[in-house]
Amino acid sequence: MVLFGVENRDLRLYSARCCAVVKSGRSEKVWTVVVAEPGAAMNLVEETPFRWRIDPVGQMRVPGMVFASRSLLPDVISDRSLHQVADVATLPGIVEASYAMPDVHWGYGFPIGGVAATDVARGGVVSPGGVGFDISCGVRLLISPLQASELDDRLPALMDELDRRTPRGMGPGGIWQLRDEHELDRLLTAGSRYAVERGHGTHRDLDRCEDHGFVTDADPACVSEHARRRGFAQVGSLGSGNHFLEVQVVDTIYDEAAASGFGLSVGAVCVMIHCGSRGLGHQICSDHVRTMLEAMPRYGIEVPDPQLTCAPVRSPEGEAYLGAMAAAANYGRANRQFLTVATREAFASVVGTNRLELLYDVSHNLAKLETHVVDRERRQLCVHRKGATRALPPGHPELPADLQALGQPVLIPGSMGTASHVMAGVPDGGAFHSTCHGAGRTMSRHAATRKIRGRDLRAQLAAQGIEVRAHSDRGLAEEAPFSYKDVDEVVATCERAGLARRVARLRPLGVVKG
Repeated sequence: MVLFGVENRDLRLYSARCCAVVKSGRSEKVWTVVVAEPGAAMNLVEETPFRWRIDPVGQMRVPGMVFASRSLLPDVISDRSLHQVADVATLPGIVEASYAMPDVHWGYGFPIGGVAATDVARGGVVSPGGVGFDISCGVRLLISPLQASELDDRLPALMDELDRRTPRGMGPGGIWQLRDEHELDRLLTAGSRYAVERGHGTHRDLDRCEDHGFVTDADPACVSEHARRRGFAQVGSLGSGNHFLEVQVVDTIYDEAAASGFGLSVGAVCVMIHCGSRGLGHQICSDHVRTMLEAMPRYGIEVPDPQLTCAPVRSPEGEAYLGAMAAAANYGRANRQFLTVATREAFASVVGTNRLELLYDVSHNLAKLETHVVDRERRQLCVHRKGATRALPPGHPELPADLQALGQPVLIPGSMGTASHVMAGVPDGGAFHSTCHGAGRTMSRHAATRKIRGRDLRAQLAAQGIEVRAHSDRGLAEEAPFSYKDVDEVVATCERAGLARRVARLRPLGVVKG
């Protein structure tokens, strides 16, 4: 186990086993990381104020690269995410580096905030731990023609209506009741496109969704019966944990041209929806982790952590996982589409207009087959983004025509009660056109509930003018804002590191909490 801490200009590094402290000279900006295993050590090099390098050691095939200011580096007395960055660097076929975004924190296998790409033609692997359990968890932002001043006294009634129309919690219950298994197959195959074909949304919604609302290589046959049962009754539901539906107002514009092109202006009302593929995605991850654990010896693959279980992309196990993962991605996008329709209906009922235009919908837990230049050669890569957001630059062929000049909108949800951000992809963005996905936890949910009661947090948010509709007081306390990093600093660090640029800041008016 590796433990890190920051004090003044020195990074102090503690071994969990011997509690030794190792410090370098200040001028070198190089610190030795002592690992519990005998003879193992890593160097953490401060390349710039916003980028740190972990030099290869042991079985690492590439360096680790961490985008962070000093204050955003993980508190590794309780967080092993930098060790996980190094572990990911051992995966077969990995290229360039094992990346971590400024919101990085400890996750399953990969750190949350981790990005890694493997070369498909050179034995590159796919790892479910590089996607996570909530496959295609993502965010969409809807823009209203209303100004915040036009809501005022109607905000409580609007939040009550959104509360009534938004199924949430861990169990079954969704907006759309599937009739049979065939309908589930259509959903898993066509995602948001199927929802729109059935009258739930508009074709413009598809134009403003990553992959136009569905992943083409989904294979419902690779989804287990158990996963299908878990997802059957949850279509169009928020879930629990950090998922939310939030009414927001634009309070700051950083890039006038991009904001205008996105349809954002100071005072405008927006709605942000953050959720994923529910129990179906979780079960798919569990199923394929077990399958790959059994398969790895056949391919001669060894990993430092069983949570990094993997298989070659071009293997029966790898292809089966990618087919099931794509089906879960389609489920997640359809899920957000149905919640969008419910949100429009709530607005129509309370404020008299259902005009909520989709700015963009993007996932932050996904593996995608993409083409990138590596060592001056175009290669097909399997890019894992786990708690990281794709950020396509201006001119990218996958962007709709009206976003070509601006770059992809990148949606960064804040923690409850704090701001969220809209960013945009930039030319030559690093880490395979990736950036952060949110604030990043610094405190466990259990620790948060020991620090504050849900009803007290509800009162604090009300005092800030934020209407809260929560599924439970405990769930509310688990997501207390102090459990997360400073999202304003996270996005500013992404901009300074050249990963994306800030466009607008949005603050919450009301939140429906999972």
